[in-house]
Amino acid sequence: MNHQLLVAEFLATPWALMPERLHALASVVMRWSAGISAEADNMIRVQADRVIRETRRQTASAQSAGGIAVLPLYGVVTQRGNMVEDVSGPGSTSTQQFSSALRQFLADDTVGQILIDIDSPGGSVYGVAELADEIQSARTQKPVVAVANSLAASAAYWIGCSASEFYVTPGGEVGSIGVWQAHQDYSKALEESGVKTTLISAGKFKVEGNPYSPLDDEAQSFMQSRVDDYYAAFTKAVARGRGVPIAQVRDGMGQGRVLGADAALAQNMVDGIATFDDVLKKMRRDAKQQVRPGASRLKQARDSLALL
Repeated sequence: MNHQLLVAEFLATPWALMPERLHALASVVMRWSAGISAEADNMIRVQADRVIRETRRQTASAQSAGGIAVLPLYGVVTQRGNMVEDVSGPGSTSTQQFSSALRQFLADDTVGQILIDIDSPGGSVYGVAELADEIQSARTQKPVVAVANSLAASAAYWIGCSASEFYVTPGGEVGSIGVWQAHQDYSKALEESGVKTTLISAGKFKVEGNPYSPLDDEAQSFMQSRVDDYYAAFTKAVARGRGVPIAQVRDGMGQGRVLGADAALAQNMVDGIATFDDVLKKMRRDAKQQVRPGASRLKQARDSLALL
């Protein structure tokens, strides 16, 4: 029963994540806390480490591709990630580590553009708003492009919308604009097990929403207010990133659903449908077009000096 209570606490955290993915992730937490399949879990961790190392290698090699730095956003998004192997693929992304890598690329003179490669079902709301703001600021220094390759849901979509341009692969999906959390009441199960829990606390609301008793109206109202606050921040960020009114985000854009590429483009949730390689090619073309005017001005200056 202790591991079930741990999962209850896990689910009570506000999430900007596809619900079906969170329940699967919770099952991993339950398995670990129960001490089951330790050998299998160790194999998963080894595989996760391999994927992370391969990702770093690919990023390093891609950085030299025409001054475009590729910054991966894979797996469940958490403030301090790379600790849990998620259900969408091994590993997770830390918003703190992602921000650190972003700053390094901004300070690197050999990097002219940044491409965020996203494959994530979303994650915790913690740290996401701050990362989105940092990407918005980075756009004023260098072009920052994002591509859903092939999933950018919930918190991952929140982050992707902060880029200068946002694309989705032909078979990809984006959306899941929403926030949720859950309360699980284990009081009856505990009672049937002959366990009675008495909470000793100080502070009127200190044990509000605990899993040992049913959720009362006041506690549910407060939980709803937390979800509403994060949803307001989410929709505001999407509206700013996509350049549309907040009402358009709330009343359209899937209303919490994940949409395929064509539907997402029709809802103005992305700037286009393109493969990862197509986006890279476009960024290289854009870089060349930006260089040409400068080269032309240099030639004019040289011609003027020659006349003098």
